[in-house]
Amino acid sequence: MTDPTPFERIGGEPGVRALVDRFYDLMDSEPEAAPIRAMHPKDLRMSREKLFLFLVGWMGGPPLYVNRFGHPRLRARHLPFPIGDDEARQWMFCMSRALDDLEDPALRNFLASALERTALHMRNQGGMQIVGPPLGRDR
Repeated sequence: MTDPTPFERIGGEPGVRALVDRFYDLMDSEPEAAPIRAMHPKDLRMSREKLFLFLVGWMGGPPLYVNRFGHPRLRARHLPFPIGDDEARQWMFCMSRALDDLEDPALRNFLASALERTALHMRNQGGMQIVGPPLGRDR
């Protein structure tokens, strides 16, 4: 028997949807996320859907994003947006708080660590040196 995937552990598509919705609700309401929120379209429906589709496959579920849009090419798709340490930190601020809703601490920590690496990989501005607390932590 194999270990359950993060997708299975989070509760499948409903669990991923809840995480994505909480993430974007936080981005839409937290003053700390205002600069990164401004980089997104006014209507977040497509952003929510694309992150949901991506995370389903990334967590070990069906490759919904790839089937619909092709290879994610995350860094390339984010190059038009200036992403530095501050933007990565703001993204993780929201994601970390969304992950806090998970009832499985081991899953929460695993996803936080993996998503922090992804946020850092998206940086395309500045010296890309994190100064200050780890991403997702209060300053």
